[in-house]
Amino acid sequence: MDELDKFDALGLAELVRKGDVTGEVLLDRAIARIEAVNPAINAVVLKHYDLAREQLRATAPIGPFAGVPFLLKDLNVGLAGTVTTEGSRAFADAVATTDTTLPRRAKAAGLTIFGKTASPEFGLTVSTESALWGRTRNPWNLEHIAGGSSGGAAAAVAARILPIAHASDGGGSIRIPAACCGVFGLKPSRGRVPSDIGRGVGWNGLSTQHAVSISVRDSAALLDALAGPEPGDSIVPPPPDGSFLTAVARAPKALRIGLVEATPTGVPVHPDCREAVQDVAHLLEQLGHHVEIASLDLDGMRLAKGLQASVAVDVASRLDRRAAQLGRVVREDEVEPVTWAMARRGRVVTAQAYADARAVFDGAAATVGLAFQTYDLILQPTVAEPPGLLGRLGLSPESFADYGQALAAFSPYTAIHNEIGVPAMSVPLCWNAAGLPIGVMFVAPFGAEALLFSLAGQLEAARPWADRRPPVCAV
Repeated sequence: MDELDKFDALGLAELVRKGDVTGEVLLDRAIARIEAVNPAINAVVLKHYDLAREQLRATAPIGPFAGVPFLLKDLNVGLAGTVTTEGSRAFADAVATTDTTLPRRAKAAGLTIFGKTASPEFGLTVSTESALWGRTRNPWNLEHIAGGSSGGAAAAVAARILPIAHASDGGGSIRIPAACCGVFGLKPSRGRVPSDIGRGVGWNGLSTQHAVSISVRDSAALLDALAGPEPGDSIVPPPPDGSFLTAVARAPKALRIGLVEATPTGVPVHPDCREAVQDVAHLLEQLGHHVEIASLDLDGMRLAKGLQASVAVDVASRLDRRAAQLGRVVREDEVEPVTWAMARRGRVVTAQAYADARAVFDGAAATVGLAFQTYDLILQPTVAEPPGLLGRLGLSPESFADYGQALAAFSPYTAIHNEIGVPAMSVPLCWNAAGLPIGVMFVAPFGAEALLFSLAGQLEAARPWADRRPPVCAV
């Protein structure tokens, strides 16, 4: 660790603008951190160091993140001339011919892309483990999961390889690893950050992209840079009043917050997660907000069925598109068992079942929308258990039944916010007695990311987390 570790991404960019440090120095420093800690955590799986140096030579760093190193998630993005594997052996040689929207906008904001972080195959589970890349480990305890599917990104940020990294979220994949690794992660509203021109929104409208970070203001400034529709986009959230970055420094009014602890599927909540959310409720009261117990009348089983149908159809379609590229079918031994089973399921989902899933999601959106007539925000645990041991939530399980039970027990909360399209964030305010992070989650109405950033800035000031470093940082 060195003197530059006290700066977040915006702080590093300011040093570059003032001439106190160069983008080349920041890149070399980030590469050195990868080489030091990545053997322990397995977060960065593709290294694009030469491309990054070429980017710095070709263009003087400009923008809010001028000269700051940045990692893409190895899923659903294209960086020209590089492979995006989607965490799958079937895509191990899939080279992008052009930059997709997010890398293009990230570069325009001054970020230097120098690699990609691990994801489970197609982002299908909540632990970053794959047959292609192996297991990504939690920097706080290497025997535990880093979460998923953006576990590589969250582990890299927690280990201070860099202060911010790209992440995506189709059912909790920003918020879950943020909770597991003790970093900040906000999932934007549907349509806030486009996938790419003509690509639409994946997983039947559930998926979105953004980042995980150490500081709240980095997350807000990056969303300012990434937000905005591409031609043809039909879902466009309302713009904030000012920038998202300015919202961070603007203290929120006294908020009415509904604490929803019960899980929509009825699975129990671990005492550590319950204690964390109650502790944060007390902190909110100290800050002048009003918190009261609330409930949401949601049919968790119907929502889970709709999620399964939506994702299964997407997986089948993805494998069929890959087969067209390869000129042959994708073989069963090229993907993991859960992935193959989902693809088989996706090919028999009826059009009616797929449409019914959207109807169930829209009904849930109305239910939650009515709750937002009473509450400004909803507070929940991010996950129902602390980050567990590696090996239980990978896509090649010994028992499909055990895998399904473990998945349902660990993450019953986050997918609903993808299903209804609203923004939500996991804030790293609590750690348990074993030294593992326990995230808490706030949910806002559609388009209200600025309100989340405003509260997050207040919470960050009240209970700072940036100086909490996992043991792997000492490597």
